[in-house]
Amino acid sequence: MKKLLTSLTLLAKDKKAWLALVAGLVLTFSYAPFGLWPIVFFSLAALFYCIPANLTGKKHAKTAAKYGFIFGLGWFGAGISWVHVSIATFGGMPLIASISLMVLLCSYLALFPALALWATTRFSNGSISFAALLLPCFAISEYLRAKLLTGFPWLSFGYTQTDSPLNALAPFIGEFGLTLLCIAIGFALYCLTQKQYKVPAITAAVVVLAFAGAHFTKAPHYSNKDLSVLLVQGNIKQHLRFDPSEFWTTMSKYQDMTRRHWDADLIVWPEAAVPEIEALADSYLAGLNSAASFNKTALVTGIVDYQRDTKTIFNTLIVVGNKEQNDEHGHYRYLGSNRYQKHQLLPIGEFVPFEDILRPIAPLFDLPMSSFSRGDKVQNNLRANGFNLLPAICYEIVFADLVRGNYKSDSDLLFTVSNDAWFGDSIGPHQHMQIARMRALELQRPLVRVTNNGISGVYDPISQTRQTMPQFEATTLKANIKLIQGDSVYSQYGNKFVWGFVLLLGVAGFGIRFRK
Repeated sequence: MKKLLTSLTLLAKDKKAWLALVAGLVLTFSYAPFGLWPIVFFSLAALFYCIPANLTGKKHAKTAAKYGFIFGLGWFGAGISWVHVSIATFGGMPLIASISLMVLLCSYLALFPALALWATTRFSNGSISFAALLLPCFAISEYLRAKLLTGFPWLSFGYTQTDSPLNALAPFIGEFGLTLLCIAIGFALYCLTQKQYKVPAITAAVVVLAFAGAHFTKAPHYSNKDLSVLLVQGNIKQHLRFDPSEFWTTMSKYQDMTRRHWDADLIVWPEAAVPEIEALADSYLAGLNSAASFNKTALVTGIVDYQRDTKTIFNTLIVVGNKEQNDEHGHYRYLGSNRYQKHQLLPIGEFVPFEDILRPIAPLFDLPMSSFSRGDKVQNNLRANGFNLLPAICYEIVFADLVRGNYKSDSDLLFTVSNDAWFGDSIGPHQHMQIARMRALELQRPLVRVTNNGISGVYDPISQTRQTMPQFEATTLKANIKLIQGDSVYSQYGNKFVWGFVLLLGVAGFGIRFRK
């Protein structure tokens, strides 16, 4: 105990530790809803100031990891504070338990920047090799964060650039490339404070070349097609969504909100907007199917599909009404092929690891609809009224490789549904919408996002204009969308070029190290 108190006292007196913590905390203001994107560069520069690039090797690696961990605590402690809302409000956990879970989650996530800085410092032997190895080590740590324990790639640095001039590079290098670019610019700023000009000059040259390459590359462009889409936001209270006594009230509400707007080319409802199990909602869905087909349109909705024969349950998107524009009768049928089943499930919310142990502990581990099965990783686009919709349900939109894996050259829309009522009036839904817009920039397809209580809206990645609906209101939005044709570089090659660049830097860094 005495040693622990001594360590805490020394840490409290460590000015660099405080600087790393504050740098991580203020990083939150780079993301939505604040949008102060330049802050990320200065936050990273402050972090690198805590671990001078000329202090390398095994001796200093632990110190670098310490500051990286403290930075990560601030970064995630403030940035994903919205997770506490769902734990405290809907999880049924005592305050001390919910805070402990948040500390545990943030500490786990903070291990990744700590790992990146430990590896960079450990394997470099001077400022030049440090500069060369910095991006490869961060690339690997961010990759691991997106993969381990099902992955949690939320709050990557690249999302801060969704509305910055650097977003012009998203169709070429994706959010992952923008993340590494943010790190490079932050390190260049640190080098300027040390009156070292080689790295800033190289970074500036790379950015200029990237913009020049983007300018002379053939980009996706508007086609001669457009469509009108109606978004329906029901604003159903979270505690009522899976109450069987409220199912018909919810279903009637969505039907009534849609009734005056059947003239849209496409109508979209949120995740699990139909709360009844699909097999038991046959008469309701048959009525929707007939109404949509009669009005020569299609309606896409989220629904829960429990298949009794296999005892599997899927978070599903289905299409009712016209599959093609010239259909005379609605095409919907139960277990038909024109559906999408969620693949990337949310831990605790949609599946519970070690459920026999955890479920009895607290309501947090026994939430309604927390036993979903996983759909296939690669699935067909939804076909609705002659249009191809690239689907993603809720949390899936965070996984760039998953979304890109289902992209096709003839995909007309990036379509995502969610229910962010779990997170109340927090910054979480704003970050979620920002992430979805980054996917639209990468793939160069219009975004349609509809949620239970916001943020719902549409986004055009070429003009970078958006229309959104107010949160916490039951309302509709009818928007006209210009469709886009042509493939972005990212949609075709993903992160291959970025990883190639990272590999070259890694070889150069180790080459410099061993030469010395």
